[in-house]
Amino acid sequence: MKTAAFAFLLFANCCAWSQKCSDYYYMQNNKTIEMTIKNKKGNQTGKVVYVISNVTNKGNAATATVNSEMFDKNEKSISKASNNVQCENGILMMDMKMLIPSAQQEQMGNVSATGTVSYIEYPVTMKEGDGLKDASFAADFTSTSGLKGNISMNMTNRKVAGKENVTTPAGMWDCFKITYHSKMVFKMGIGIPMNADVTEWYAPGFGVVKTESGGGTTEITSIK
Repeated sequence: MKTAAFAFLLFANCCAWSQKCSDYYYMQNNKTIEMTIKNKKGNQTGKVVYVISNVTNKGNAATATVNSEMFDKNEKSISKASNNVQCENGILMMDMKMLIPSAQQEQMGNVSATGTVSYIEYPVTMKEGDGLKDASFAADFTSTSGLKGNISMNMTNRKVAGKENVTTPAGMWDCFKITYHSKMVFKMGIGIPMNADVTEWYAPGFGVVKTESGGGTTEITSIK
């Protein structure tokens, strides 16, 4: 768990030195991170558990496998996946499949997917008003029941809206507040575009702590 003082030091010095890739929770071997999912009324609807493995470090670069398992509100496992995370010179790059909303992950279940791996980037230095790189990906998938479909996501107009302190059951962090527009087309039959304005809170040198959209919130509630 990061203490408030340590998080503040990370935040205050984010622009003065190149962050270590090993500081990100995605880059710590055998780390287990639990994210709680709540609807817009504040009721828990599920959780995602990430287990980090296969961390490799070479010079200023690192890679890791993020093994995720999603559970519903009754603790029933509904989907599993493994994705890659990269870091180079402190720049965090997350596989965009990790950002698929929980409702669509539940529909997909445990799937095999094909498509080019696309990453969303979090730069080393940020300040209020900065624009961040857009990100997009598309993939075809086959569910365990044999159903075929495809999904595409576009995240545009990514901006650093400000700085905020975030407290969750897992700790306290000084974060950059990042906003963006998400457009997703999920097709198993007829594809219907889904648009959302998303806000996420990103702790420099640590990772994404909380995400919020019109459907509810997801936040870190346990780090082991």
